[in-house]
Amino acid sequence: MIVALIIACEVGFWVLLALALAVRYLLKKRRASVVLLLCEPVLELVLFVVTAIDLKNGAEPSWEHGLAALYIGFTVGYGHYMISWLDGHAAHRLGGGPKPVGPPKYGLARARHEGKLWVRTLVAAGVALVLLQGAVWYVGGDGNVESLRSFQWAALRAAGIHGLVALAYTIWPKKEPVPETTPVPEKAPAPEKGSR
Repeated sequence: MIVALIIACEVGFWVLLALALAVRYLLKKRRASVVLLLCEPVLELVLFVVTAIDLKNGAEPSWEHGLAALYIGFTVGYGHYMISWLDGHAAHRLGGGPKPVGPPKYGLARARHEGKLWVRTLVAAGVALVLLQGAVWYVGGDGNVESLRSFQWAALRAAGIHGLVALAYTIWPKKEPVPETTPVPEKAPAPEKGSR
């Protein structure tokens, strides 16, 4: 049941986002689109409550509960970023706005961008860890919480691996390619006056 709810929340996220952007740029109703976007966190709240009720009713903690915590964490960490990114593209395609500027590709600017993304991953992992630890305490010492603990390690591993990637961009920043210069043809020397 939890997996079906996670899928429903994911589908709901994209449907609400598409509706909000359509209402904002096609119907030109900004306030209505904001209301639709504010419904996004309700999906995560519903998933959280249903997961807690499932555990309260005596369900054995499983990978489904761990996945729900990771999903909520990811949405908290990356939800606003994804919405802003899609809003920029919708403003360009549907609203006649300027083309959105992509992330930097080279040098320290790229390293800073990767660092900011890593902070989002830390937030996502932190939220997932807190939710999973709450579930562990809720189930208590008598229940089998091994699957919840394994998802805690998965969240930590994801944050660690992403941290190493962000660090690599700082230590070895990607260099901008040097533009190729086309050789300028040399001019033939002008013939000297009086020579034939």
